[in-house]
Amino acid sequence: MIFLNLVITCIASSMLATALTTALPAVIEDLEISVTTGQWLTSGYSLAMAIIMPLTAFLITRFPTRHLYLTGISVFLAGLVLCIIAPNFPAVMAARVLQAAGNGILSSMAQVIILSIYPAEERGTAMGWYGLSIGAAPVIAPTVAGFIVDLISWRAIFAIAAVIMAAALITACFVFDDVLETSKKKFDMPSFIISIFAFGGITLGIGNIGSYDFLSPQVLPVLIVGGAAAVIFAYRQLRTEQPFLELRILKNRNYFLSVAGSMLLYFVMMGSSILMPLYAQSVMGYSATVSGLIVLPGSAVMAVISPFAGRIYDRLGIRILFVTGSSAMLLSCLGMVFVHTGTPVIVAALWNVLRCASIGFLMMPFVTWGTESIRRDLTAHGTALLTSLRTVAGAVGTAVFVAVMSSVAEGSAEKYGSEASMHGINIAYLCMGCVTVLLLLIGIFGVRNGKKRTE
Repeated sequence: MIFLNLVITCIASSMLATALTTALPAVIEDLEISVTTGQWLTSGYSLAMAIIMPLTAFLITRFPTRHLYLTGISVFLAGLVLCIIAPNFPAVMAARVLQAAGNGILSSMAQVIILSIYPAEERGTAMGWYGLSIGAAPVIAPTVAGFIVDLISWRAIFAIAAVIMAAALITACFVFDDVLETSKKKFDMPSFIISIFAFGGITLGIGNIGSYDFLSPQVLPVLIVGGAAAVIFAYRQLRTEQPFLELRILKNRNYFLSVAGSMLLYFVMMGSSILMPLYAQSVMGYSATVSGLIVLPGSAVMAVISPFAGRIYDRLGIRILFVTGSSAMLLSCLGMVFVHTGTPVIVAALWNVLRCASIGFLMMPFVTWGTESIRRDLTAHGTALLTSLRTVAGAVGTAVFVAVMSSVAEGSAEKYGSEASMHGINIAYLCMGCVTVLLLLIGIFGVRNGKKRTE
């Protein structure tokens, strides 16, 4: 019952992370705001998630499981209700921040709880089923949101999620127990403030690259502040006996490789998630609904693959998943290099299916493998650090590959004419393939054997 509750809440919260991308035009029109202002409803959400993630390691190890989980649902539910009744943009923005805070707590807790309540030989399968919720839901959400907006209104998206979360809150009151160990520890306020500038600054600076010049005040100075804060944060954590976020676990070989693999995976995955709609809508001229339907089969395959990947991990370990998943990812990226405007769109959809299958093979097994390699009392720190770093990597991937696509398209306009945008997308996917080669090499040469746990 605890696992079922975790999956339901994570499906609802994960869908809200991306659902607003489709609903954004309707929100902008209803609230009478500019597109630039409206984009903050999605970028601000990511920024708040980046800030809350490092904090979850302290919260999980300090407060009782049941109370913290109910608080996470309540905060998320408050954000949903505020979105439903919000009369203006500031209120909607505040609601999105509350949703991000609640989602950060719930997603971090879910992984730690699952890894704690299941025996070692069943964790891969359990995380695979959980991966179905956090992997497929954000991809399906834009399509579902498009139908809801067309049939009812954008506020109905939050109303439906609120009903689900309210039911989950009531159920959790009866089924949840304090399943995680806690200890009294002092809250390191300076480290938390520094982490805001580090993770928040890097995420904000990278997110602004698509809208501003790299040398503008909105990008370069923010990145410098974020990078400097990250160095100071790391130095402080390594010098403290009770760190706010334990970075010394990166010395563990398997955990370090799982973090590196997760970051490379998100780097490519988030870049592709942006480029596929651009290919469907900007290049091929399809509507947003059709664009969503193009990526829908991939989401379904990911949902099916994830639990099977968990079973394979439990039986055979991480190496076979690592090599197979990264090989499939590489093949899908190279396949998109040869797609042109005359290619049937189903070809791109099939390459996306293969890419989503590779994500299903890799995403949750990386988390399970990495956290099983460290001490159980450090699981909260392990999941918080991995999630924070892969979120930043995803933001970097989005900015880098969109920049590659745009610059190549502009530079080849004379030579390729109407095919310039398609050529930009081809080169961006070629770059993704180069990054994926690094992921494959880690799987082949970095993972010593097929055992899933460090002896």
